[in-house]
Amino acid sequence: MSEYNILILGASYGSLLGIKLALAGHTVNMVCLPEEADLINAEGARVRLPVRGQGTLVEINSQNVAGKLSAAPTGAVDPSEYDLVALAMQEPQYSSPGVRELMDDIAKVRVPCMSIMNMPPPPYLARLPGLDASALSDCFTDHSIWDNFDPALMTLCSPDAQAFRPPEEKVNLLQVGLPTNFKAARFDSDQHNDMLRQLAADVEAIRYSHGGESIALPVKLRVHESLFVPLAKWNMLLTGNYRCVQKNDMRPIKDAVHSDLELSRLIYNWVGEVCQSIGAAEEDLVPFEKYAQAAEGLLKPSSAARALLAGATKIERTDLLVKTIAASKGMQCDNVDRTVAMVDLWLQANRDKA
Repeated sequence: MSEYNILILGASYGSLLGIKLALAGHTVNMVCLPEEADLINAEGARVRLPVRGQGTLVEINSQNVAGKLSAAPTGAVDPSEYDLVALAMQEPQYSSPGVRELMDDIAKVRVPCMSIMNMPPPPYLARLPGLDASALSDCFTDHSIWDNFDPALMTLCSPDAQAFRPPEEKVNLLQVGLPTNFKAARFDSDQHNDMLRQLAADVEAIRYSHGGESIALPVKLRVHESLFVPLAKWNMLLTGNYRCVQKNDMRPIKDAVHSDLELSRLIYNWVGEVCQSIGAAEEDLVPFEKYAQAAEGLLKPSSAARALLAGATKIERTDLLVKTIAASKGMQCDNVDRTVAMVDLWLQANRDKA
């Protein structure tokens, strides 16, 4: 097998993909804050996840894997040394000092990139024939960061697995709540698709020694021909994640979805219609019933809601992106408008305090 060098920007959610690729025998370097990098290099990246048939969470440490996983700050990375870059930060983080310059270097050396953001980057949106990506710049923190990226070298991978950093633990630990798969769309190039498919096969083949037995681990990497499969996350984000945001507090995703199941179904299906208006097929999307069942186990507010509650002045705005795309197709939903307005209110209040 070929062993690939993979650079991952972001060591929080990125550590889930990183540890899976390192378990599969590849070399992974994660870009993060210097203190995070020091901790990961000293003690390993740790991921806890539920595994079918196991009574407790299984913890994996990157110091005990077939490949290699390390971490580094932005200034210590040469993108030309890598076969693939995975973008695993929140969208506003790419405009921060150090990261912005690294992004420019990545674009210049033309290394293929796979975004695992909820917010599809503009070069990926430019690959969708039913969409005018240039009209969506206001949905991004700083659209210019993406100007030098070739759309042919950018793909999108839906980060469906739900995970969080437990506040009582060190920052090198990620805990997975919902261990679903990464769903990647194809690249334009057969060569890059061959790499993606090999990575997917290598992750599929992982067996992990635990409690005296060899076990398969959840959270696979799946590669899809359709460019629209990763957009299935939009329905979930607009029905659950962003509707955690309430006037005075935040509610768990489960409550956002199940407090009024028929309203949730209406919103979910409307977002699906928006996806279909730009070219998605019905089979690219996830049925509402399957999502509603998964949401039963999502007992915490979304990362976007938690960030707003903590005072964030910028978050990913997939809610605004979907609203804007819908408007360009002559579509509108009062409930989505209310969600976007609620997020706007929190952001403005946080900016006023800051």
